[in-house]
Amino acid sequence: MSPPPSRRRVLRITAGTAAAAPVMASGPLAHASAPTRTTAAATSAPTARDAAPAPPTWAVRPFPLDQVTLGDGVFRRKRDLMLDYARSYPADRILAVFRANAGLDTRGALPPGGWETSDGNLRGHYGGHFLTLVAQAYADTGERALKAKLDHLVGALGECQQALAEHGDPRPSHPGYLAAYPETQFILLESYTTYPTIWAPYYTCHKIMRGLLDAHTLAGNDQALSIASKMGDWVYSRLGRLPKAQLERMWSIYIAGEYGGMNEVMTDLYALTGRREHLAAARCFDNTALLHACAENRDILEGRHANQHIPQFTGYLRLFDHTGEEEYAAAARNFWGMVAGPRTYSLGGTGQGEMFRARGAIAATLDDKNAETCATYNMLKLSRQLFFHDPDPAYMDYYERGLTNHILASRRDAASTDSPEVTYFVGMGPGVRRDFGNTGTCCGGTGMENHTKYQDSVYFHSADGDALYVNLYLASTLRWLERGLVIEQTSDYPAEGVRTLTFREGGGRLDLRLRVPSWATAGFSVTVNGVRQRVEAVPGRYVTLRGNWRRGDRVGVSAPYRLRVERALDDPTVQSVFHGPVLLVARSPQTQFRAFSFYKDFTLRGDLADAIHPEGRPLHFTTNGLTLAPFTLADDARYHAYFQRAEPVVVFGSADSGVPNRARGDGLTFLDVLWERAPFASSGRFVAAVRALADRWLSEGLFTREERDRVVAAAVGSDLRR
Repeated sequence: MSPPPSRRRVLRITAGTAAAAPVMASGPLAHASAPTRTTAAATSAPTARDAAPAPPTWAVRPFPLDQVTLGDGVFRRKRDLMLDYARSYPADRILAVFRANAGLDTRGALPPGGWETSDGNLRGHYGGHFLTLVAQAYADTGERALKAKLDHLVGALGECQQALAEHGDPRPSHPGYLAAYPETQFILLESYTTYPTIWAPYYTCHKIMRGLLDAHTLAGNDQALSIASKMGDWVYSRLGRLPKAQLERMWSIYIAGEYGGMNEVMTDLYALTGRREHLAAARCFDNTALLHACAENRDILEGRHANQHIPQFTGYLRLFDHTGEEEYAAAARNFWGMVAGPRTYSLGGTGQGEMFRARGAIAATLDDKNAETCATYNMLKLSRQLFFHDPDPAYMDYYERGLTNHILASRRDAASTDSPEVTYFVGMGPGVRRDFGNTGTCCGGTGMENHTKYQDSVYFHSADGDALYVNLYLASTLRWLERGLVIEQTSDYPAEGVRTLTFREGGGRLDLRLRVPSWATAGFSVTVNGVRQRVEAVPGRYVTLRGNWRRGDRVGVSAPYRLRVERALDDPTVQSVFHGPVLLVARSPQTQFRAFSFYKDFTLRGDLADAIHPEGRPLHFTTNGLTLAPFTLADDARYHAYFQRAEPVVVFGSADSGVPNRARGDGLTFLDVLWERAPFASSGRFVAAVRALADRWLSEGLFTREERDRVVAAAVGSDLRR
């Protein structure tokens, strides 16, 4: 039997998507004036009031979105494109499906389209995302017009909720019901109706509730909390009476049982309302079989819908925060490890055609339907939440990869006020291209959110407020209100360069924890007021600067980029090229793997810079007759994120041994293993390394005696000192 159609296919059919040794730092510089905040319109300071306090389980805590602003650079340019969409897209189009369902005047507005149509089975989800978009945009900019738009949306949804309760046809089972379709989908789910007869009704409910809570916590809209609380009461009224076995069967159904982050949003609602029914409703979403398996670190993900399950684990972490049940936290940690690494493509995304594939199956699954953007959105949320509980730098390494190479690359570099212009799938196969647009789809919805919250994980602080974590080196300004600190970071990231943190206002004792990215193998140096600090900087950890800081103090961070390859887990000859954190893709219309050879160009330093050369533009290179460009450039050109490594013969410069470059059992070839030992201090050291390795290849039956001798002779006759 063929598998059910993906939601993407249905769309197409219906349309005809850790820390090292601390260092003392001190010494003021000349005072600098504090930067002023400007916006494109008249502003009022946004108020992130009534947000629930961070739970005591969090060792690290985030800053409110309105306390971090982006500086100049590509992140702000991409954000500004989405801000224009938030400002311009008509609120009445978002509200049309809700008003129609409630029997209210739609004011002549047409629904957005895509899955958000007058008869779409997911209608209403896009409106929830749009609420979050506008709430984030307001928190970021403080623009009064955005606040007015958000308040208008919330007020209209309140009218719809009231109209449904008073004269809905059919009238909902509880007056808290709010959706853009009748309660029928929820009723049918309870009798195990499958997709596509119904589409993920609780997924839609989650998006609406999440948008309402964001309107409340990011923009201080009290009515939004009231509406969401009533919705939570309705959820409890439906699910609180159902047997556990029935709930578990519901959540196991492909897509129809997809509930997004309902357990997360219900727990967040409980944190705001204190109503035990809301916490009880959150626990109704336990997907027990998968929850138990992940808590026991049993990987049963293959063949499951990726984005149906990722947000469940963020919800489990929130349930752990409020119940203390370790199974929830263990499941989230282990699930993350099953995805981030063994199921992650080089850009940071996961999945093929929306589905998890076998553990380690990377090269075998490359095509035009990899890396659903929603899945990366949710993996970043999960990584962030895990870091709050345990500040393991691995979570931020993953976060940086996914944010830089998938999320930033998922927004087309062109203005649009009638489409979010974001990706659904991001193919990793040879010669694919990105498709942008996605009005009304799941990835269109999360895409709207992605580009208005880039700054949410640049800085965190310790629970006691004595340490500041600098996780990402993005141009930004932190206003730490509780400590009276204003810290500005200047940076050209994702381009290479020195990042400078300047204390613009305030000071005092503070541990500054600077992330040393795992890719920073070419060095990591820190200066304070121009004086280089003695730090033990280990890639994949944090270094701590402990000081009594003053206004004007400057901290410089330098992590030179280095070219490197990353091999696919299931086929080491299938590789991607990176420059520091930045994925480079080959521009080529060919739809077969391009073959790249590098080792013949290596000198004694054994650096890819011998074979991949700067093209003249930042982050652009040439190799093997092709241009390598940063994937952050989001256009319609065909690209190759992976290539086929072709090193058939053992060659050292111009000295060709004629001996096949055979691989051992793990897929690594003679030249792979040899050049991992680079750099070589001298030709003599190089020849000695070749001789020792050739002897091993001989002993393992990978070289004959004659082949061993020819390889050594080629090494002796080579001249790699250039």
